[in-house]
Parts: sequence; structure tokens; C-alpha cells
Amino acid sequence: MSMEGIYPVREGGDIFASDMVNVEAASEIVDIYEDATILITGSTGYLGKMFLEKLLRACPKVKKIYLLLRPKKGKEIAKRFEEIFEGPSMVPLKIANPKYLEKVAIINGDCSLPEVGIEDQDKQKIIEEVNFVIHCAATVRFDEKLKIAARINVRAVSDLLKIARQMKHLKGFLHVSTAYSNCHVKTIDESFYKPGISANHLLEIVEMLDEEILENVTPGLLGKWPNSYVFTKCVAEDLIKHESRNLPVAVLRPSIVIASVSEPVAGWIDNFYGATGVFLGAAIGLLRSLNGDKKNVAEMIPADYVINAGLAALWETACNKALNDNVESNEAEAENGNKNDEIPIYNVVSSPESPITWDLFTKLGETHAPKIPSDFQVWHYCFALRPNRIHHLIAVFLLHTVPAYLVDFLCYCVGKKPMMVKGYEKINKFMEVVGYFALREWKFYNKNVQKLWQKMSQEDRRLFQFSMNNFDWDNYFHYYSRGMRVYLLKDPLDTIPKGRIKYWKLFFGHYTLIAILLFLFYKFLSVLWSFLF
Repeated sequence: MSMEGIYPVREGGDIFASDMVNVEAASEIVDIYEDATILITGSTGYLGKMFLEKLLRACPKVKKIYLLLRPKKGKEIAKRFEEIFEGPSMVPLKIANPKYLEKVAIINGDCSLPEVGIEDQDKQKIIEEVNFVIHCAATVRFDEKLKIAARINVRAVSDLLKIARQMKHLKGFLHVSTAYSNCHVKTIDESFYKPGISANHLLEIVEMLDEEILENVTPGLLGKWPNSYVFTKCVAEDLIKHESRNLPVAVLRPSIVIASVSEPVAGWIDNFYGATGVFLGAAIGLLRSLNGDKKNVAEMIPADYVINAGLAALWETACNKALNDNVESNEAEAENGNKNDEIPIYNVVSSPESPITWDLFTKLGETHAPKIPSDFQVWHYCFALRPNRIHHLIAVFLLHTVPAYLVDFLCYCVGKKPMMVKGYEKINKFMEVVGYFALREWKFYNKNVQKLWQKMSQEDRRLFQFSMNNFDWDNYFHYYSRGMRVYLLKDPLDTIPKGRIKYWKLFFGHYTLIAILLFLFYKFLSVLWSFLF
């Protein structure tokens, strides 16, 4: 397979940010997945696809990977399965392991249905064969209806744990949560926190009440949690605490997930969520204000570090299970420091070792984005973080709403479909969600993650990098900005000369408009002064 043009975020022919995996080198983590059967949920999502790709590429001796899939938006399961392996993120896998499809199979299922929609025959297959479960499936929409969020983010976890308890050869179960599941507290350690309601009680309520009544009582149920996503994630964690005793379960809590550092390709990103949407929206001139405090820490983590930490956490969980299985007495157990009822939690966050503030995030964007201007830019960069709510709303009205109505009016006059007003309604709604996290700051601890890193061999640290110690944010943003341009805007780097021309046109247009507005304002003040005095 030709690699030309596949990795356009890197220059000078250096297409990989890290070496290809050396399967001949000794790796305890790779070894734990040899001849293993793995079940992955959420494999069509960003993290799910990356877990799948890394396992197939770095652990080619894995026996089988089952993907829980359902039809969606008129697409059959087979089509969705094919789409998982499309695009540049899967090219390293196809080069390293051309026969990867022999290792992958589909399990028909749906996390929104009872028993995750798995038929008895497939359930029995999972019970008999699966060694590891990686549960990534979730609805990540912050404004999701509570009934849907509860079914997918809570009930599915309970159903999978019931199946896991029947698995004959289970070595590890990884539940992917979020670092903000407990955002109702300011200090977040690698421990469980009490939710506002138990899982069973929540599921009873959402199934008992009709949609209209449930929607009315949802704010009361959410309490201190800002949205249904983090609320149901917290409830799911509490469910795990109480329903996974004596199971080899680990909880992975990534913070805001951003583009990859190096794997599967440098700067890989396939969604506009969170900080990425802010960066890209500001870079192309669409986003001009965010209600946030630039002094606050912007808690975010590269996607490939999440994947590597997750696979390492599963390795540690499997090792601890093997150790516990070999314990012959309570005295030996105490000596080894292992307790079956302890469920490890891993806060995969950056702030304890390499914090980045929203101010630095903005400045790095201002540094790197103009070096690769896109022809899709709609206006010159004029973004600012505004901690004052009133100032932000004024800026949104003047810089988002007014221009949107003007552009739509011009489109209407020339017979084109107006879209800007509706577009900015969505953008402003998205910014309200992000603004909650940009206005606040949390203190995170990740001792379990740091201990896990220290426990790993040098080869495993090379293959499964996730330590944020002395992380180079400036170098990262070099590829982050290019990844967004190439993979989200679908604008290859060879169009930079064209983008640069547009950049300067918008630059002069922007400041010409400012000069005209200042002149008109000056004339208005002059007339007003003459009239009054």
C-alpha cells in the first residue's frame, strides 16, 4: 500500500511520529493480549476505533476482537463495519498487519436496548470466549434526553457487568468514563464519589415517567451536574462500585480528549468536540467569543495517550487478578497488598504533570494556525475569552448574531438559502456547554496513572506512551493544528498557498471594516456632541 499523501500533517518525509511497533521486542503488555479474545463496545466512535487499531497493530497475536455493532441512520451493520477501517487512521494498521480482518468479528447489539440487545447465541459465545472487555460505548451528547442517556450510559453498564460475571475466562474489564463525571466537586481524586441518585432508582424513574414529565423533572434530578452526560457517567461509576465486586474491573477517566500525539498518525482527530471545536472555530473566524477565564487550567489529554493508558490499565488489572487467583491465604493477600474489593480508577489527565491554561491554549493556537491558513477560513481571527457573562453575551450579539443576520439577508437577496443564523444558534449552544468547563477549574490527582507508568518496562513505555511529564505543548500544537486542517476540514497542506492569499484578503478586510466602523462611530459622536453642545 502506498503511503504517499496519507500523512500530510508531517513534512520532510517523516510520516510517523513514532516508530512502527517492534513485535520482536519483549513487551509484557503485548504478551497479555496474546491469544486473547476481546470485546469492544463503541468501536465506531473516536476512542473505540483507536483502541481497535492499536490492539490489531501493536498486538498482532491477539486471537479475536468482537465489535458490538448496531444499524444506524439507515446503514446496515456490515456497512458500518467497513467504515470503521476507512480513512488515514487505519493505514498504519493495514501496513503492519495486512490480515487484520481475520481477527475481527461482529456481535449484533445495541447499548440502548435491554441486555445490550445481544441474542442468546452471541451472549453464550462471549461468555465462553472473551478474556477482556473494553466498554467505550456511550452517548456523549451533553444535551441528550435523560431517558436515552440513562439507558446507554447506565443500564448498558449494568447489563455488561451481568454478562461479565458469567464469563469463564475474564481477565479484565475496562470501563471508559470521564474525568468530569464528578465535576460537582472541586478536587477529584482516583476514587468513587457519591452520585445524586442510585443507578437502580434512576432507571426506575426514567422508565416509569413519560417524556414530558421526565423532561420537566430532569433539572432537579441533575442537581449539581451541568448535563445528562456527566450525570449518568457518575451514576454508572457508582453502579460499578457496587456491582463489580470480585470482578477484574478498572475505570478509565480521560479529561477533554484532543488529537493524537503520534498514533495512529500525528494530529489524528475525527470530531469537533470540546477544545477542538473551540480551536478550529476560532481559527477559521467563525467563533469570536467564549465565556471562560484564561487563567484557568484547560484540562485536556491527547487521544493516543488515553488508549495507551487504557491498555496498560487492563494489563495491570489482569496481572492483579492472576496474583489474587494465586493467593492461598489471607495472610499472603495482606502481604501483597491486594484486596479483591478495590476497583482501580485511572484519571488520565494532564494538569498534575504538564498543566496548560486556557490562555496558553489560545496563544498556541494563535501561533500555529496562521502558519497553515485554510481556504475554508470565513473571516479573520478575532477570538477572545471573556470571563464576564454580560461582556460575553454582548460580544456574541455583536460578533455572532448581527453578522449572521446580515449574511442571511444578503443570501436571501441573491436567492441563496440562508444558513448563518441557524449555524450560529448551534455554535452558541455548543459554546454554552464548553463555557461551563472554561469558567471553572478543578484539582485532579492521578497517582494511579503515575504508578502504572513507573511499573512498566522501558519497552512498554516506548510502545504505550502516556506519561505527561514535561510534555511539549508547543510541539504538540504544531501537529494538532495541522490535524484539524487535514482531517476535519479535509483541506490538504498543499493548498496552503491558496489559503495564505485568502488569509491576507480577510486580514485587510477585517481591519478595513474596523477602521470604517471607528470612523462612523467618531462621526456619530461628533454629531451628537454638536447637537448637545
